[in-house]
Amino acid sequence: MKKKNTILSIIKYAVIVSLLILLLFPVVWMAISSVQPSSKLMNLPPEFLPSNPTLDNYIKIISNTKYLRYFENSFITAGGTVLLCLCIAIPAGYAFSRYRFPMKNTVMTFIMSVQMFPIVVILISLYTFYMRWNLLNTYRGLILIDTAFALPLAINLMKSFFDTLPKSLDESATIDGAGRLRTLWSILMPLVLPGLLAVGIYTFLNAWDDFLMALTIMQDTNMKTLTVGLAQSFLGEYAYDYGALMAFSLCGSLPVVLIFVFLQRYMISGLTAGAVKG
Repeated sequence: MKKKNTILSIIKYAVIVSLLILLLFPVVWMAISSVQPSSKLMNLPPEFLPSNPTLDNYIKIISNTKYLRYFENSFITAGGTVLLCLCIAIPAGYAFSRYRFPMKNTVMTFIMSVQMFPIVVILISLYTFYMRWNLLNTYRGLILIDTAFALPLAINLMKSFFDTLPKSLDESATIDGAGRLRTLWSILMPLVLPGLLAVGIYTFLNAWDDFLMALTIMQDTNMKTLTVGLAQSFLGEYAYDYGALMAFSLCGSLPVVLIFVFLQRYMISGLTAGAVKG
């Protein structure tokens, strides 16, 4: 029996290690490719241990202000999208969770239906609208459209987190003289912090990874975001600079990885335990 359990444990860990290698291989290969010239990346068999690693690809990115500008544009648009989305999703989620008003479910359905439409369906009309209102090549234009597509799920998530909080918290705060806004910001917001962070991370990822909208709206070279700049800088018609592409991709992935590493411990549930005395 003991021998059988040992064999099962070995098989289980072997499967886990195999899956881990399979999932991490693209990331490892991206890191390996980023320290090699593009000419060596075409060799067969590939060099999984570079013989002469170099940082030329990273130096090329850091020394060129154009590439740094792409990072700046992505941070501005993603950060602005998160702030605007949270400013709308928090009170909207609270209202849908706590207030009763006619056709509440219908309104919520209409809000969620925004995500049913493919982005390509509205590109032409969006471009025409933005051109008339001088929103092309502006941060506010890209922030508005990224917020519009991230907002439905953000509102639904915030409503779900507010629904988990007992209404006795609101009643206790009202008895103590707190208004709706004071109850929201002082009592409920600290308790839905995991949900707030989850919505913020989701919105940041959506805005950071956006390509189609950024490609349509940001036409000026100085206003291009990271995803658009990456595709248009290293993927040419006749030649690809794979080494620099991998280095740029690795640098572009670091902010998302760091955000998740530092904020994942806050994304837990059950913070309301003990909030209401029995």
